[in-house]
Amino acid sequence: MGEWSRAFGDAPIYLHAENRPWVMQPDPAIRFFDEETREIVPGVTAIRCGGHFPGSAVLHWRDAYDGAGALFTGDTIRVAADARWVTFMYSYPNLIPMGPAAVRRIVAAVEPFAFVRLHDMNTSLIGAPKPAIGRSAERYIAHITEG
Repeated sequence: MGEWSRAFGDAPIYLHAENRPWVMQPDPAIRFFDEETREIVPGVTAIRCGGHFPGSAVLHWRDAYDGAGALFTGDTIRVAADARWVTFMYSYPNLIPMGPAAVRRIVAAVEPFAFVRLHDMNTSLIGAPKPAIGRSAERYIAHITEG
């Protein structure tokens, strides 16, 4: 992260304080925050969702797409192969599902924010990503709690 910061003119790196134990290379560019949301610059907010790390965060850009908003989720919320759906995993490399409480927390964390596009680390969900998150969470939880 520090090398990327320097490559971009010493850009600050914002991480939730809950991620501090997983930072293997401390760097002066890292800015830890304790709040559930942190406005990084006007209109751009880091949202702590939790997930596979307790401090996992997504980024909301309020003014994207003519003010309709965008959500950048990395691997906290991933667009599924069928792009009408998203998924939530504790570990993608090991195919370990996330538990229901963590999924509910993620959904609740992004609910207050308006967005018409979701961009994960590889794919975009355009159109109605917020309803897709809600229905995907319901389906996901139903399947992992069946018994």
